Amino acid sequence: MDRIRLFLFLIMILSSCMAYAQVAGVTISGLIKNKTGRLALSYVNVVAKTEKDTAFVAGTITNEEGRFSLTGIKPGNYKLEFSHSGFQKQRQALFVGSLSEFLEVPDIELEQLKDEKETKIEEVILTSTKKNEISNQMDKKTYSVADNISQSGGSVLQSMQNLPGVTVQDGKVQLRGNDKITVLIDGKQTALTGFGSQTGLDNIPASSIDRIEIINNPSSKYDANGNAGIINIIMKKNTKNGWNGKVGFTYGTGSLWVRQENLPTIRPQYSFTPKINPSLSLNYRKNKVNLFLQADNLYTQTLNKNEFVTRTYDDGTIINSQLKRNRNTNFLTTKAGLDWNIDSQNSLTVSGMYGSEKIIDRGDQPFFNGDFSQRLRLWQFLEDELKTTIMGTANYQHKFKEAGHLLNVGFNYTFHREDEKYFYDNYLPNSTGTDAFKLLSDEQVFDLNIDYIKPFKYGRLETGIKLRNRSIPTNMNFIPGANSVLDVNAGGWANYKELIPAVYANYIFETPKWEAELGVRLEYVNIQYDVNLNHPTYKSDGYNYTQPFPNMRLAYKLNDRNKFSIFYNRRVDRPNEVDIRIFPKYDDAEIIKVGNPELRPQFTNSVELGHKYNWDNGYLYSALYHRFSNGTITRISSIVPGSTLVYAVFQNAGKSYNSGLEMILNQKISKVYSFNINGNLYRNQINAFTVTNLYPTPNSFSAEMQNAISGNVKFNNTFKFVGGFDAQLTAVYLAPDIIPQGKIGSRFSVDVGIKKSIQNGKGELFFNATDLLNTMVVKKQIQGIGFRYTSDDYYETQVVRLGYSYKF
Repeated sequence: MDRIRLFLFLIMILSSCMAYAQVAGVTISGLIKNKTGRLALSYVNVVAKTEKDTAFVAGTITNEEGRFSLTGIKPGNYKLEFSHSGFQKQRQALFVGSLSEFLEVPDIELEQLKDEKETKIEEVILTSTKKNEISNQMDKKTYSVADNISQSGGSVLQSMQNLPGVTVQDGKVQLRGNDKITVLIDGKQTALTGFGSQTGLDNIPASSIDRIEIINNPSSKYDANGNAGIINIIMKKNTKNGWNGKVGFTYGTGSLWVRQENLPTIRPQYSFTPKINPSLSLNYRKNKVNLFLQADNLYTQTLNKNEFVTRTYDDGTIINSQLKRNRNTNFLTTKAGLDWNIDSQNSLTVSGMYGSEKIIDRGDQPFFNGDFSQRLRLWQFLEDELKTTIMGTANYQHKFKEAGHLLNVGFNYTFHREDEKYFYDNYLPNSTGTDAFKLLSDEQVFDLNIDYIKPFKYGRLETGIKLRNRSIPTNMNFIPGANSVLDVNAGGWANYKELIPAVYANYIFETPKWEAELGVRLEYVNIQYDVNLNHPTYKSDGYNYTQPFPNMRLAYKLNDRNKFSIFYNRRVDRPNEVDIRIFPKYDDAEIIKVGNPELRPQFTNSVELGHKYNWDNGYLYSALYHRFSNGTITRISSIVPGSTLVYAVFQNAGKSYNSGLEMILNQKISKVYSFNINGNLYRNQINAFTVTNLYPTPNSFSAEMQNAISGNVKFNNTFKFVGGFDAQLTAVYLAPDIIPQGKIGSRFSVDVGIKKSIQNGKGELFFNATDLLNTMVVKKQIQGIGFRYTSDDYYETQVVRLGYSYKF
């Protein structure tokens, strides 16, 4: 209880760390005319001065078309002065707000001099955007991967573990305790990270990433899927003139000692596992053309799983087992392309990406009776999987004469092949058998986007259309051996087809005290899923809907230090193809995962109240949020009478709720030391529900209402020493939480890292260690249909790395 009280106390008073992208300034533009005849005036002097002391800020003259543009204007109050020979001087008050990077001043009309008298001053109020640390809209947090010293040299998933508001569970990222997240790469969904669901983050090298954006309350310009929010991964790309680039190499090792000894008679665990990550970035820019190349390779050996399970059945039978998985992974990513500035108003970017992920898993799973006196059976398996991704992108941008007035047209093509082979050796006391299956899946996705942005006096309008066509033909071939548990009739083929046209409009408005953002996205979704006619359980199925997805943000600026915001949005989580995939697949030797073609979308409404308080050397951000979902998607596990096999099938479990408080405290103590603390306290609830699993035979499951209070605290310390040394120490505590049909225990870890700038700032050395105390163990309790089990997973979490990079 003391531990819980301490946790609750910390989470209520503390909060988190961030490094955010900031806009250097705002661009102000407009058109100046002669009031008589309304003809454009060229060579008019335009000067911006501070309102308070009339200090000069920026100046320019209008071009031959009468247009002017002032760049780099910071938020604040100014006076604009317009003067031209033979015309009366005119002044306008200018307020620059914090919502739009570009502002279009209404047409200015100068009056010719009469008796050398000047006209009176008129006032105009304008708005603009500067993105703050937690962006001034308080909807986006941006983190530089280079600043996360304690996780450098690993995967994207590992680099996210210490980010505020982010947790990692079962290889998936969670935002505020929810894993329904859309992951983008450079603002687009790709097969590397999944369309509508997250995949592959643990294999993408962090060395290829520039920064990570977290968007808890996405606007209507984003796809509607992902009720917990969006994570946008921005890849590295340079635009300096001439030749330049960066080369790097990292070596690491994990599993430094055995945390839990194997059960008898199985092969050894991986130890001292190598992690090798070379990377190369090249860029050449000359005149109107910029060429770029980014290549990374991440090779790892990992003790991917080492889970010890005690399973108790309703008839009193107790089975003890261990699932140990030694994994080899090699992931190569290459991205290349060119930017072509055709002229001052038109540009074209063409790029291609290639990804190859090779996974070899060698696993052992022995099963013993309750007192470990007898080995009942042993499964040993080999998984051989190759994933290949090819992506092509073309983006065209037209800049209208007004600054910030844009038309963007983009086309994306993705091909993703999943080639997977499993071999299971089943050792029983009196016989041995080998099962095998092969799965081949080719995914093709076509995306077309047209986006239009128009700046106004008090904000801007964003609108556009999107069309997606996606198809995934899949084929599964089962080859059973002696004593096989495979359902041969469940193999064959299936074909997934997805068509999604969508339109959106989003309007941003601002005055000196008030801000508003209103938008709506209208999506039509048509899913067709054709399955093998001989499948014993499932038949062809699909669904379609037309739904609006509104969003709203309203903010009030109390003063320069205090700002309040309220958010609302509606989002959807559509079942991904793997969620409805009809083919059984081993999760472990006696847990079979099966998709469900009858699965339907989960719709979620979210509200959030936010407050940000700034001071000279820090800030405090607080957010109170609530999400409520219908058709909650979760896995339900059950057994068939007379069998020990567990079948885990996706189902819509009814209504669920997620409410919480997130706080972020960021403070610079001195030039040497700064810290940030992120606390997230939330309550998860799943209402009572009853579902029927159809596979392999119909059986019903009922659950009472389940709820839990959980959260996490992250304490990040940053040190900047003399001599170019930077250091980071991060501590993470994750409180107990509920999971489908059970609970997960608390977890704790400490990470440390240090880096030094060398070679006149061109080179950099770093060393880090994750889970320094080796304390991260995942403990679960599951109550299934006809059984319950407890497990402790001592997978590899402690890794040390040494790396070097050089910029040229």
